[in-house]
Amino acid sequence: MKAVILAAGEGSRMRPLTYTRPKVMLPIAGKPILEHLLVEAASAGINDFILIVGYHDEQVRHYFGDGSKWGVSIRYQSQRRQLGTADALRMVEHLVEGNFLMMNGDIIGCREDIRDMAGKKTNTMGVIEVEDARDLGTVEVAGQRITKIREKVASPVSKIANAGLYLFAPEIFAAIAQTEKSPRGEYEITDSLQLLIDSKHPVGYHKLSSWLDMSYPWDLLRANELLLSEIEPQQFGEIETNVVIKGQVAIGKGTVIKSGAYITGPVIIGENCDIGPNCYIRPYTAIGDHCHIGNAVEIKNSIIMNGSNVPHLSYVGDSVIGEGCNLGAGTKTANLRFDEQNIMVTGRDTRRRKLGAIIGDNVETGINVSINVGSIIGNNTWIGPGAKVGGVVAPDSRIF
Repeated sequence: MKAVILAAGEGSRMRPLTYTRPKVMLPIAGKPILEHLLVEAASAGINDFILIVGYHDEQVRHYFGDGSKWGVSIRYQSQRRQLGTADALRMVEHLVEGNFLMMNGDIIGCREDIRDMAGKKTNTMGVIEVEDARDLGTVEVAGQRITKIREKVASPVSKIANAGLYLFAPEIFAAIAQTEKSPRGEYEITDSLQLLIDSKHPVGYHKLSSWLDMSYPWDLLRANELLLSEIEPQQFGEIETNVVIKGQVAIGKGTVIKSGAYITGPVIIGENCDIGPNCYIRPYTAIGDHCHIGNAVEIKNSIIMNGSNVPHLSYVGDSVIGEGCNLGAGTKTANLRFDEQNIMVTGRDTRRRKLGAIIGDNVETGINVSINVGSIIGNNTWIGPGAKVGGVVAPDSRIF
């Protein structure tokens, strides 16, 4: 069976992290979102993939190649204009035959659910029951069939959400041919499925047992926490004397953990990193390749992407830091409100009591910079010594 994975979009709600990479390539637990999904699908027995790519597609093509690293076959289809999920699927009609899977590239399902979906005989949507469905499409069901599909609405009448995982039969393409543009100006695969439902073709559903969806930057932290809890300890780097490592900690090749470092897992550290001396890396932290975490630095529950440095005397908590950043000595991220209420970002409830900063690529701070809770800092920003930062900072800003 073939699997079509939608990986063409930017993911505008993930800005500034997606200014330089597609959403599916954002790292969690040391791997891009798309790799986690690919591995689960391959473990479910799927070995033939078609990736629909567009925005910064060169990164997806370079990273995954022909799929041989994962023991699968990967082909690519370009979608230069993102005109919707049905439009994307229309482009690969000539590449699939019989029943096939389609998955959103920015979700992570488990292999058991993917295997179960692959065994269905009729058009089937993977669904998940949620407490708050305002950011998700929802479905209404009767018995084993879906009766109504609704896109995101302010007051959803159902808590059964579309999980972005589908089993399609060939008849889906006839429905796509009849699908009109939605109010968003896109051809939606959910509209195609509704056409099938309205014409009395059965569309079933399968309740997923496990599902991760990442819509906003702070969702990466939740996914990172869950996936890191499952990592296997491994140490391929150099560990100096007087280093304390507790719990599940994975250390990549070429990385040096210097004397006095104290690491409490689950933690993953990439390749060719320079860690310590005398730093404290706390649970649920994922550090990319070629990073430097130096003296008297504390990192907690954060994602630090490739090539970023926190050299000395700094604190980073519950934050996501992009590539190529450098935090000057004494840079601190606040991550808890005085009233301990949920942190709001641009008027949106993150549903997190603790959230530090979301920092784009190539951001530099001077000494003794203070960054307030829930700050969003755009790419290529410079923040001068002693500055206090809060709210949303546009890319290429200069703050002194």
